[in-house]
Amino acid sequence: MEIRALGLTGLAVALFGCGDGDPRAGLNTLLPGLDERPGNATCIAPARVDARTRVSVPRVFPDLTFASPVALAQAPGDSSRWFAVERGGRIRVFDDNPGVAATRDFVDLRGKVHGAGEAGLLGFAFHPDFASNGLAYVNYVGLVDGTVRSITSEFASPDGGLTLDPGSERVLLLAGKGPSHRFGGNIEFGPDGFLYIGLGDGGEPGGDGEDPHSLLGKMLRIDVDARPRGAPYGIPGGANRNPFFGNPHCGADGTGSRDCPEIFAPGLQDPRRWSFDRRTGALWLGDAGLHTSAKISRIERGGSKSVAQYGPTLGFSITGGRVYRGRQATRLAGRYVFGDRGGMIATLAPGADGTYTVVPLVQPGETPSGSTGPLQVSAFGEGADGELYVIDEARGQVRKLVFTDEANGDNVPQLLSETGCANMSEPGAPPLLSLIPFAPNAVLWSDGARKDRWLGLPDSQNVTVPSSGKWEFPSGTVLVKHFRLDERLMETRLFMRHPDGVWAGYTYHWNDAQTEAVRVTGGLTVPVGGQDYIIPSEADCLWCHNEAAGFSLGPETAQLNGAHLYPQTGRLSNQIVTLNAIEVLTPPVGAHPPAYAAHTDTQESLDARARAYLHINCSICHRPGGPTPATMDLRHDTPLPGTEACDVVPTLGDLDIPDARIIAPGDSARSELLSRMSRRDAFGMPPLATNLADTEGVALIRAWIDSLTAASCR
Repeated sequence: MEIRALGLTGLAVALFGCGDGDPRAGLNTLLPGLDERPGNATCIAPARVDARTRVSVPRVFPDLTFASPVALAQAPGDSSRWFAVERGGRIRVFDDNPGVAATRDFVDLRGKVHGAGEAGLLGFAFHPDFASNGLAYVNYVGLVDGTVRSITSEFASPDGGLTLDPGSERVLLLAGKGPSHRFGGNIEFGPDGFLYIGLGDGGEPGGDGEDPHSLLGKMLRIDVDARPRGAPYGIPGGANRNPFFGNPHCGADGTGSRDCPEIFAPGLQDPRRWSFDRRTGALWLGDAGLHTSAKISRIERGGSKSVAQYGPTLGFSITGGRVYRGRQATRLAGRYVFGDRGGMIATLAPGADGTYTVVPLVQPGETPSGSTGPLQVSAFGEGADGELYVIDEARGQVRKLVFTDEANGDNVPQLLSETGCANMSEPGAPPLLSLIPFAPNAVLWSDGARKDRWLGLPDSQNVTVPSSGKWEFPSGTVLVKHFRLDERLMETRLFMRHPDGVWAGYTYHWNDAQTEAVRVTGGLTVPVGGQDYIIPSEADCLWCHNEAAGFSLGPETAQLNGAHLYPQTGRLSNQIVTLNAIEVLTPPVGAHPPAYAAHTDTQESLDARARAYLHINCSICHRPGGPTPATMDLRHDTPLPGTEACDVVPTLGDLDIPDARIIAPGDSARSELLSRMSRRDAFGMPPLATNLADTEGVALIRAWIDSLTAASCR
């Protein structure tokens, strides 16, 4: 029978008030599910060892050389061509063919570009609808009435995208600038469809980065498709509006009498290169200091969070990179890769406190494999397939990043049988009885897989239970989870908190005989039963198990306040009762704790089931500090008007839904949230580790949205 997740009060009713016909009659005891805490001497997270990944940089277009290349791009939806941006003012186009021997001009702006020092043609971006409208954008340094200006302009193609017409220039934005350095200049369209522009701070200590009356030292965001009252661009509004939305546009010198509405985030120094993670939308930026320090930041509306930095021992001029989302089987999948003009190529290793450690893949001044000398890294390009390319400005060459993971590069075994966290005595056997089983009330959709979960807790170490109810686990903890399709074990995931406090995920793919599971690092897609089952990469694990969500997702008071069958004793008991009894919770959970509803439990209200579903399936990213550019807060206890979703116009695209709202009360057909849940294309949610929509979950959220009224949002 289906067991309803009962709270402590419901369990007492089951003991004292149920007749023989009550569907909860099986809960006939207040005995805990376990008599004592299991001893766990084997399933313990080991100390981390920095795993070594080597990178080689073979030249991919050996017959082509460029003059001071600073950017490399492909047009949206077109992987047949590459576009190389030269600092002097030309953008050259060539076929995506290793044997290509010639290029042609896409546009020649050398007559417009002022090229002294670090100036020149610095940024280039295609309009997301370039295939239909032929529009593209550049940032360059030019002279306006003899004064140096940072100029962002729009150009149009006269011939179906083969070239840009230099005479079609529509100047969008000007900013005053010093004569030689710290220009920034990178531009990109974000996942919200708006143009982002990163400008340097003026080149002096204490520059304009914090002055809201200046565009310098800022990440700007404008709407190139809007021209309100004859202005050359609009300012993004709505729930995700720019911080100073509503103020007059700043003037032709890049300053204003009021706070500039173009500003998306202040406080930058020299943001030469930055990028959006194509999967999560997160904005990563490399910001160069005054030859003394460099930092990597995550940019959000209104500000930035520095996550790592390095000094002159590793380089002198950071080149922001990209999150690797390509097809190579590497532990760097989902990791940020960046460089320095001093020759370093590096990645970031996550720490326990939300910061990262710089891990060089190529040391400063080192000659990487595939090159004839150290690189002068000016930019990273990303292909339509997610593969990364590095531009060596000094030699004018384009090279591809090829990763090779060293075998057994860390202390986590390659075989599940060697982890101490699984019983391999028979095919498909459950983990050891030394682990504590648990089951959350509300479950995350995993393409129809059934999941079984266990907790490996170091002996003498307890779980801390703060007043928020979000549990904190000691170092050494391992959370174990089996995934099954049609009773076949597909994978086992181990989520470990290592002795240094860092959380990391590891996943193991089971063989056909169900006798062993082998570790997967870069992700894997397995055809099974007519579907493509996705095993995520180890880096992908941390996009859901993120700092804002508290890393461990299922174990929290309201999730475990429900019934579970304990195989060690054969008893069906409340999990909080059990964990209190075996003394693993500090402090013990008190009487009448909250309980989330299972979305299949029709005895619970529609609202309770829907909010619990959104909490576990969506709020892990959509919450304050989460890894998404959207501002929604879909946590269970956030009042609906405070979610920034109810009757709110979408700011990241409306999916061609007429009069769309994120959640349109009473009208699920106009609700972008439901549309994203229902699809698995580039606009689907969640954006990773799933190929199938949750039809039951979609039906639940549809019914819930249709039950809402306008008053629900106020």
